[in-house]
Amino acid sequence: MEKKQLISNEQFENIKKYIDDIKELLSADIWESIFLNFTKNEILVFWLLYQKKEVNMTEIAEYIHVPLNTATGIVNRMEKNDLIIRNRSTVDKRVVLIELSQKGNEHFEKLLFTITHYGIKVMNALTKEEMELFAKMTGKVLEVLREEKIKEKTKTGIKKINID
Repeated sequence: MEKKQLISNEQFENIKKYIDDIKELLSADIWESIFLNFTKNEILVFWLLYQKKEVNMTEIAEYIHVPLNTATGIVNRMEKNDLIIRNRSTVDKRVVLIELSQKGNEHFEKLLFTITHYGIKVMNALTKEEMELFAKMTGKVLEVLREEKIKEKTKTGIKKINID
């Protein structure tokens, strides 16, 4: 049986070249200065805390779409690195609230500054027409990804295993 090819060989070669070009442009120094060696989930926790100032563990787990025990591990790592602080709620002592430490706030603001710096450089390199096209393309990419996420959520998630 012949496999259906998703993309042409020419498209694949173009994608390979693009990835290789990007890889070279995002040197370790640039990558580190943009993301400061934080994981995606740590950056999302930073973003949530930066916006809301303080949240509980359930809010973090829901926001980054991970189980509570995974969120706890992420928060433990960030606390160990003095990026966040855990405090008991003054309203309900059973509730632990998480907030950015001064060091965490400084790191996140540096991250925002660096991302903004590179974003402005890219935007200044594009014409008005290119920016409009970029915005349209980005919108379409997000639309496709949202549709795929909806499809994934509607799948049953129950996997049948045949036992012989």
